[in-house]
Amino acid sequence: MSDNPYFTSLNGASSASTEEFDASSYLDKEKSILTSASSTEKMRVSLSSKYCTMSVEDLVEQLDTDIKTGLSNPQDISTRRSIHGTNELDSEDEESLFWKFLETFYSDPMIMLLIGSAVISFVMGNIDDAVSITAAIVIVVTVGFVQEYRSEKSLQALNKLVPEMTHLTRNNSTETVLANHLVPGDLIHFSVGDRIPADVRLTEAVHLTIDESNLTGETKPAQKNTETVTNPNTSISERSNIAFMGTLVREGHGSGIVVATSKETAFGSVFDMMSSIEKPKTPLQNAMDKLGGQLSMFSFAVIGVIGLIGVIQGRSWLDVFQVSVSLAVAAIPEGLPIIVTVTLALGVLRMAKEKAIVKRLPSVETLGSVNVICSDKTGTLTQNHMTVNRIWTIAMESKPIVFEESDLNYSYNRAIITDIPNDVKILLNTGCLCNNSKYSVEKERFQGNPTDIAIIESLKKFGLYDVRDSVPRINELPFSSSRKYMAVSCGDGKVADSYAKGATEKILSLCKSYYNKNGDIVRLTPEMNNLITEAANSFADDGLRVLAFAKSSKSFEDEPKDMIFCGLMGMNDPPRPQIKSSIQLLYRGGVHVIMITGDSEKTALNIANQAGMPTSPNCILTGDKLDQMNEIELADAIQNVTIFARTNPEHKLKIVKALQMRGDIVAMTGDGVNDAPALKLADIGIAMGLNGTDVAKEAADMVLTDDDFSTILQAIKEGKGIFNNIQSFLTFQLSTSVAALSLVALATLFNLPNPLNAMQILWINIIMDGPPAQSLGVEPVDEEVMNKPPRKRNDNVLTMQVIKRVLQSAVFVIVGTMFVYVREMGDSITRRDTTMTFTCFVLFDMFNALACRSNNKSVFEMGLSNTMFNYAVGGSLLGQLCAIYVPFFQEIFQTEALSVSDLLYLMAISSTVWIADEIRKYLTRKNVFTASGYSTFV
Repeated sequence: MSDNPYFTSLNGASSASTEEFDASSYLDKEKSILTSASSTEKMRVSLSSKYCTMSVEDLVEQLDTDIKTGLSNPQDISTRRSIHGTNELDSEDEESLFWKFLETFYSDPMIMLLIGSAVISFVMGNIDDAVSITAAIVIVVTVGFVQEYRSEKSLQALNKLVPEMTHLTRNNSTETVLANHLVPGDLIHFSVGDRIPADVRLTEAVHLTIDESNLTGETKPAQKNTETVTNPNTSISERSNIAFMGTLVREGHGSGIVVATSKETAFGSVFDMMSSIEKPKTPLQNAMDKLGGQLSMFSFAVIGVIGLIGVIQGRSWLDVFQVSVSLAVAAIPEGLPIIVTVTLALGVLRMAKEKAIVKRLPSVETLGSVNVICSDKTGTLTQNHMTVNRIWTIAMESKPIVFEESDLNYSYNRAIITDIPNDVKILLNTGCLCNNSKYSVEKERFQGNPTDIAIIESLKKFGLYDVRDSVPRINELPFSSSRKYMAVSCGDGKVADSYAKGATEKILSLCKSYYNKNGDIVRLTPEMNNLITEAANSFADDGLRVLAFAKSSKSFEDEPKDMIFCGLMGMNDPPRPQIKSSIQLLYRGGVHVIMITGDSEKTALNIANQAGMPTSPNCILTGDKLDQMNEIELADAIQNVTIFARTNPEHKLKIVKALQMRGDIVAMTGDGVNDAPALKLADIGIAMGLNGTDVAKEAADMVLTDDDFSTILQAIKEGKGIFNNIQSFLTFQLSTSVAALSLVALATLFNLPNPLNAMQILWINIIMDGPPAQSLGVEPVDEEVMNKPPRKRNDNVLTMQVIKRVLQSAVFVIVGTMFVYVREMGDSITRRDTTMTFTCFVLFDMFNALACRSNNKSVFEMGLSNTMFNYAVGGSLLGQLCAIYVPFFQEIFQTEALSVSDLLYLMAISSTVWIADEIRKYLTRKNVFTASGYSTFV
């Protein structure tokens, strides 16, 4: 029996107990080595150091796997996962919730002041006050703790929205799966732009270079091969046959066997260091912190004046202290940054349900400001399912093979093909062999580049089959944006042929002859070159993507030469069904859409017209003209450009810089490695989730999981809505703070008893920072936001309009509450007086929250669409009823029961803040501000 730790019997059962013991000992040994080493040594002695010195044959035997079919036994795979765990780099165990909760009591200076107030009350014999303040402290801390916990959980959920994917072969079937499914022994494949999901011993490397800068610090990509390394103590950068977890494929493609996962990888120790670094706050959080600091300074000044006047008036030091501390807790919006984070995170989670995953919270702010979207054509504006529509060889002249997508057979001049000409067979065979798509047994279809898939799918319509398994590939020159073609050599080593496919002009430059109808080789003439170009242009005129194919009877080393031209294929990728309406909505909202494509002008114009993009004679700019312009010239010329054709990924960077030079806020889509710089430079980089490379996803701010352009519209709409919601709860919080401070300040100034005691002020703080405020942050997005122009880059959150709304609401709350207070007050202050005042203020807050749901839309139009708001306000009202009717709470808040008529009276008074806001919204819609003079008030 083998000493392989992964040995399993042929029937799938686990090996004997001795073998299980060997597996555990094997793992314990590896872990003991890694845990006893320093972080640098961990990388040096990681499992890759063991496997880089093995030949591929020894590796396969050691890990009991296969370099063609991968692992096959499900129970074997399950056993490996139980030994090594899932392929995830999880943080260390988090601190318990109990200790986190206790920390909040001494981490906030305001809470410490309240605790001091409770201790002083206890020492002075005011047991009731001490108990009441202690209860208030517990309530306030609990509310804040729940908010922070909710924010953390929301952000943790966001981190799981963009899982790493990998191309895995098991049981001779290749699938795209989550990378955390990998176990040692798995066979995986990767190509340009992919992130390596585990430490991998290479079994195939075709022009493979990998960027290991995040692991080694070397900026130059490392060349990889399959040769065995002789020195086991070699450094990370010298293990040329290992692809390390977390690194990025820059060129070529490869395959390999997984030798280490999760923390057993070289990157595992780096992750341990990274996880100890605290993440910086978002710009909006910093803005809220700054605003909170400014409001705190103002509040402290007012509270200090109130306290000083109280002392001068001869009021009790304890009363002055308690009220001042309570005011500080209530008036200072210490929960503002937390609510901002929760609102952004919940908004981003809602976006994820709409197939748009925002990776960075600050991007949500930017989404509402985007006024230019630069979009790829293929897969974003179109359906990304290519189908071969036409096939052409020189012998056909002006009569290509044309077929409909639904046809079972191709038609040759509209007639069913019975005998396929030799030149067509050669063309189809070239397309088959020069192809990197892989068949998925589970999904029963090919996966990979859409163009490759279309070529392979076309074979069955001619009764042909995929012959790649029977023709070994010797060499490959991968496709690149600069080369604009790919080439392979196939054969048995002694006799080899070369095959190439790519842009027509590039393939023609490699060719000196062509195949005629019989498959004979004929010399290419200038006339034949013109005929090929005309055919390619004809395909492009009809909106087709054109690929040319060539063959040679010789293998190549650096690049193919003396090729034989085979023919052309024209492919169609129709626009997505909803694209036209989405583009119209974006234009209506002031967002300019620009299409960027490598296709010809005619193909691009055809798709633009189908997608509903406005076109004109001067709306197209080609890559050649772009190269002749500097950024200033491009910024001047770009005003009327809708289409950039014949471009490469490098042009995207120039386009973004030119747009930003004009002051535009740019969203840029991309999916390739070379798109990464433009995605990073753009204000919003948008990567494709289905067909995008890991490099593009890494550089992007947002990932579209369905690669659909219409999803961008939903994301922008959500971004605008989130910003409106932030302004809504900001209006609510500030108006409540201003009203609470003003009430106590006025009472102190006129030497009146405080209208609100310390416990009542703290209850108001819970409402202001609690569920009612948070519920404003999840208000459903108003469809009308897309009819408004994008927000400017430097617009403040606290705009003049918000300030006017804050002051309007605060004035109504102050006047109404003081009216009730003065009217109720007799010769002395009774519990009924403070209860009426307290309840009036709370009801004002609830009506104010109702008014703050929207800046310009009536509550009657919005209805009960915000379920969280309904529950939050209902819960707050229920809590207020408990405060005035439950004996236990009556003692805490110093209240007494009110009659039904009292409540109706208070509701009539407090509803004025909502009624006034409804009038303002009505006048806003009627645009009568200036004529009525109302604008000076609102």
